[in-house]
Amino acid sequence: MISGETRRLLLVHAHPDDESLTTGATMARYAAEEVEVTLVTCTLGEEGEVIPPALEQLGAWAADQLGGYRSGELAAACAKLGVTRHHYLGGIGRWRDSGMAGTASAAHPRAFTRGSVSEQADQLAMVLDEVRPQVVVTYDASGGYGHPDHIRAHEVTMAAATSAASVRRIFHTAAPEGATRRGLAALRAAGENPFRIPDDGELPTVPDEHAGTAIDVEGHLGAKVAALRAHTTQVTVLDDPRCFALSNGIAQPLLSTEYFVLAHGRGDGAENDLFGGLDA
Repeated sequence: MISGETRRLLLVHAHPDDESLTTGATMARYAAEEVEVTLVTCTLGEEGEVIPPALEQLGAWAADQLGGYRSGELAAACAKLGVTRHHYLGGIGRWRDSGMAGTASAAHPRAFTRGSVSEQADQLAMVLDEVRPQVVVTYDASGGYGHPDHIRAHEVTMAAATSAASVRRIFHTAAPEGATRRGLAALRAAGENPFRIPDDGELPTVPDEHAGTAIDVEGHLGAKVAALRAHTTQVTVLDDPRCFALSNGIAQPLLSTEYFVLAHGRGDGAENDLFGGLDA
């Protein structure tokens, strides 16, 4: 990156709420540092479960209006994170949430995983050409935890971003084993918790040595918590926000560091900054 050039970060996520769950504090940190942060969301999350009983009829099994509602949640979350640049891949509603592996929703004509990787990569390439990010973030080849839409988001991003002229680095989100274990231990030590605290090894993690980039987000956890709370249908956060849970009621610790694996590009200086060393 040429010294003095505007830093631009683009993140590709599968559904509304994924951005806040895995990268929310990082987005808030870089937005606060006047980096141009752009979010690309691949689907509206139509197949998600619904936590509040008063909203359950929005679901795909009833009125099938959850996608539109989640779009509003996402807009509110982005505002909390200080992120003003947002795109839906192919335009809002082009691709539909495919649901979990083996479910009938994958057969929907607009299901994300039923679409052409080539077409979807071309759609992302158009955004990359417009935004010209130096750094791109998405999931690893497992999608983080195996969701088909996360895996497809990885495939599309790697297909488009590795050949984009502006992109110097691509990172994958990561949950290191050690940091996750310490976070869960802190939850157990804190005492009573309305969520179920999982056993060590139950949450998907990567070996510590793989997560070579650690972003200090201590000062931006408040923004992440506010963004998580904006996703009312999907996330519950304690009044004392030491953890959160999805509809499965499993506690996930809020960590003061968010971690990434460098998947493409030169890594010198990237240990604590997604842009570190790019002006060298």
